[in-house]
Order: sequence, then C-alpha cells, then structure tokens
Amino acid sequence: MIGEQQFPFLAEKGHVVSLVGGGGKTTLLYAMASHCAQKGWRVLVSATTHIQCPQNGTWAQTDAQVQALWAQGSYAVVGTPASQGKLTMPPEAQLKIWMNQADAVFLEADGAKRLPCKVPAAHEPVILTQCDTVLAAAGLSALERPLGAVCFRAEQAAALLGVPQDTILTPELLAALLASSQGGRKLVGSRVFCA
Repeated sequence: MIGEQQFPFLAEKGHVVSLVGGGGKTTLLYAMASHCAQKGWRVLVSATTHIQCPQNGTWAQTDAQVQALWAQGSYAVVGTPASQGKLTMPPEAQLKIWMNQADAVFLEADGAKRLPCKVPAAHEPVILTQCDTVLAAAGLSALERPLGAVCFRAEQAAALLGVPQDTILTPELLAALLASSQGGRKLVGSRVFCA
C-alpha cells in the first residue's frame, strides 16, 4: 500500500519523481501514479530509458489521448514504441509540454534487467533537470542471497561494497548500495532522495 507518510511528495502537486535502482520500479511507479490519479490529479508516467508498454489502456500517443485519460480520472503513460513491447522517452519537446500540464510526473529513469538490485553504469541513471525527487528501489527478494545472483552489474557492486560476489546480501549491504553516491544516490545532487 502506498502512503503519503512514507512518500510525502505524494501529498502535494508539482513533483517530478524519477525512479532508479533495481526490481520493483515499474510496480511502484504505477502504484504511485494510481494513488495520485485517484485524488483527481493529472498524472503523467514515462521513462527516460525504457518501460514496458502498459496493456491496460493507459498508453497515450497524442495530446488528445492524454487529455482524455486525465478527463476519465486515469494516469497517462507516454512514450515512443521500442522493441520487445517497450516504450522509450517521447520527443523531449512534447514530453515537456505534458509535464507542464501534469499535477505529478513519475519517470522510470533506470533499468536493472529484472534483477532486484543494481549498480548504475557510467551512463545511468537518466535524470531530467526538471526532476525534484529521486526514489531508489530494490527488491527485498535479493536479501540473504549471493550478491552475484541478484545484482545487475554484480562485479561493480562487489567492488563498491568491498566484498566478493558470493557474499550473502544483508539488509546492511543493500542499504549501503541504495545510499551510495555510486549506487542509488548517483546524480541525485540536491534533489530529495528516498529509498
């Protein structure tokens, strides 16, 4: 369940939230979008990398479709079709227009190859300048399993944590990955950060 106590940015309009990290980003993104749409907000969802194209009728390709979804009380997912049923970021000029019209924006800004935790590569995450909040996600299914089996870019994660890849991932090690400026906090800068 999504709560405004754990995510205070859901209590007020005007935020642009980028989700980064490992497993659960897309599920969390849609849960937050649904929460805000149920409050009557115009909610925009997209990706600066890739996101699975939704099959629930929320994907919009035109301004008229975005406006119609908002009028129905739904969030709108925008993106350019890509391979394997995914969407990429729509043209930047159009995305900016929709972002300016929205009450809340949720962007998937990272990929993890469906693994529960990750360390970003040099080109990741892709955080837009309009973003004011970064939320780092990790799947708790990673805990008590070998780092090398559950982490995207496990070699980099092991080096960052100073442990071998066969180390069992503890809550403390996962928290260290999320809190690291080379991990979940990468490129956050002065933005609000949540994990």
